[in-house]
Amino acid sequence: MKEKNDLPTNNNVSQAFITDICSIIDNGRRTAYESVGNIMIQTYWNVGKRIVEEEQKGNERAEYGKRIIEQLSNELTHRYGKGFSKRYLAYFRKFYLTISDMEILQTRLQNLTWSHILTALRADSETSIRWYLNMASQEMWNVRTLSRNISTQYFERHFEQPNLDMREENPNKFELLKNPIITEFLGLKQDISFSEQELETAIINHLQDFIMEMGRGFAFMGRQQLVRTDTQDYFIDLVFYNVILKCYVLIDLKVGVITHQDVGQMDMYVRMYDELKRTEGDNPTIGIVLCSETSKDIARYSILKGNEQLFAAKYLPLLPSEEDLKREIEKQKEIFNLQHNIEKE
Repeated sequence: MKEKNDLPTNNNVSQAFITDICSIIDNGRRTAYESVGNIMIQTYWNVGKRIVEEEQKGNERAEYGKRIIEQLSNELTHRYGKGFSKRYLAYFRKFYLTISDMEILQTRLQNLTWSHILTALRADSETSIRWYLNMASQEMWNVRTLSRNISTQYFERHFEQPNLDMREENPNKFELLKNPIITEFLGLKQDISFSEQELETAIINHLQDFIMEMGRGFAFMGRQQLVRTDTQDYFIDLVFYNVILKCYVLIDLKVGVITHQDVGQMDMYVRMYDELKRTEGDNPTIGIVLCSETSKDIARYSILKGNEQLFAAKYLPLLPSEEDLKREIEKQKEIFNLQHNIEKE
């Protein structure tokens, strides 16, 4: 028997109406959360600014600054509880010194959380911190991706140090391409041999991660792409298009040390692609031989020498230690400099 307060079936509230109300509430909560997050970021920035201003009053800045942080931490922890340790106050200070313009914070980094900023402050230099924050904002990196990219020295691995103010209408490919390429996400073992086909399949199975590792602007076009001439069919391992550089990027996978035959083959692929596939508005095609080891001799004496469209890059199936990775980056930059006759400063 129905109670008096029960509504008839035909008067039930529609599910669509309930969904709309839930959407309004969820959006409101999300906006409130983001607003609180932005206010906290501005608060921490202002705390850092005030610490720096107070430090500048002292004659012996290093000693005076240390004393300020220590005393302030004790007072704030007593008044507000957790979140104001000496370590965190030092981060607030570093945050202000790195991004000293509030307008940049409010206009270019407004979609980042404090966790993003705290993660980026781990980077080695103010330049790299600003670059990581800028990229995390532009590319919508989550905190996990940002942390991974800092750990793999993403910024430092570019052929040339990226310009924070790089204009996309006149991009420099050396600031977009990098070496080595770290592929720990493929799950390949360094001490177990694998074929080029297995490497290619692993990349396809982790394509999103691979594209992110390659850098900005890459779109996947195909694997084993057919290029047909009058006399023969050729198959290119991986083909991408970079929307920033406005060109095709061909990748040939090699599981051994690069050879002059590898470079010659890629040179032929690039020439064929430019003639048979490239369309009006596309810039010249780029070819990358992605191998397990590069070579100074190949960079110095092969067709790579002075070539602006051909590159050799090394893949690392495992993430090395920080120091080993730094040495590898320096080694690959030396090879790049040999290829392009760049004198080391």
